Amino acid sequence: MFPRDVIPAGPVVLRPPADDDIASIVRACADPEIARFIPAVPVPYTRDDALFYLKTAERLWESGGASFAVADAGTGEWLGNIGLKALDPRGNGEVGYLIAPWARGRGVATAATRALTEWAFTHGVRRMELLAAVENLASQKVAMAAGFHREGVRRSAEPRRDGTRGDLVSFARLSGDSGDRVRPYLPGFPGGSLSDGVVRLTPLTAADADDYHALQSLPEVVAHSVRPQSSDPAESEAFCRMAAMRWLAGERAEIAIRDARTDAFAGHLQFSSIVPPLGQAMTGYSTLPEFRGRRLTTRAVILLVEWAFTHTSLARIIAGTSPDNLASQRVLESAGFTREAILHGMMPGPDGTRLDDLQWYRLRPPG
Repeated sequence: MFPRDVIPAGPVVLRPPADDDIASIVRACADPEIARFIPAVPVPYTRDDALFYLKTAERLWESGGASFAVADAGTGEWLGNIGLKALDPRGNGEVGYLIAPWARGRGVATAATRALTEWAFTHGVRRMELLAAVENLASQKVAMAAGFHREGVRRSAEPRRDGTRGDLVSFARLSGDSGDRVRPYLPGFPGGSLSDGVVRLTPLTAADADDYHALQSLPEVVAHSVRPQSSDPAESEAFCRMAAMRWLAGERAEIAIRDARTDAFAGHLQFSSIVPPLGQAMTGYSTLPEFRGRRLTTRAVILLVEWAFTHTSLARIIAGTSPDNLASQRVLESAGFTREAILHGMMPGPDGTRLDDLQWYRLRPPG
C-alpha cells in the first residue's frame, strides 16, 4: 500500500481529493476533449458522477493504487486528477490523469506526472507506463516532457464510447532513466504552417481525409505509389488521423499542400524514411490535377527542404521517381535536387513486377 502523502510538484501540489472539489470536477468533465479521450467519463457528467468518482478514488487506495487531486500550490484550487493504478502482476505502474480546461497550457499535467512518477519510484516501483489515444497529441507531449519514452502502439486496446475500439500509444519511464524531457526529432512547423505566400503547408489531419483519399485514388498517383494500389476511404481516414502521432514520434511527416490564397487542398507531401544516424530523410509528393502546372509542388518541396535544414539535424534529403515520370523529375530539378542513380528493380510494381527507381538528392548547404 502506498502512503497517503501530499506531494509537492512545483506550481501544483498532489493532495487527496475532497468534497470541495466536486463543483470543479463537474465543470471540467463537461469538456468535450475529456469526454473524447477518456471514454469512462459519463456524458453528461453530473454531481452524482463526481461523488461516485470520490468513492472510486478511495477504493483505488485500498486496492494498492493511489489517487490525487492536482491543486494550485498557492491557492489550493482543484485543477485536475491524477492516479496510479494498482501495480500489475509484474510490478509495473500506470499513471493516468485529466486536467481541467482552464488549467491547460501551464505545464500542470507535466509537473503532476513527473512528481507522481518520481514519488512511485521512491516507493519501489521500477517501471511506470502511460497510455494515450493516438489522436491525443497533448497527452503524448506531456508523456515526453515528463521523461517517458514512446514504445509503440497498442492496437485496438481501448473500448470507445461508440462501441468501437481505438489504438493507444504506449510510453514508459524506468526508475533508472534520466527523466530528461524527450524532445521530438521532428519539430512542428513554426506557427503551425509554412508559406511563401503562394503555397501553404500544414500537417495532414482527419479533416483532409476526403481530399487525401480522392488524390490517392487517381490512377496516375496509384501507378507511381510505392504500393501501386488504391486504398479504401476507411484506410485514408485512419492514415490522416494517425499522421500527427507519427510526426511527433519522428517516424514521418505527412503534409497537406494548400493554395495560400484560398486554403484549398492541392496535394500531399511526405517526409519519410527518416534515419537520424545518417541524417537522411526522403520526400515524396502528389498533386490534384486542377493544381498542376502552377509550380505549387516545387514551391512546397523547397519550403519543406529549407525547413528541414533549418530546424533539424538532417543533412541529406533524397527522393525517387519513375524514370518516365518527367513531371516529377522537373519538380525535383527546380527544387535544387541532383540526379544520382537508377536503382534497377527497386520498387514493387503491379502484379508482382519490379520497377526501376531514379534517385535524387539534395544536401545541406555548407556552413
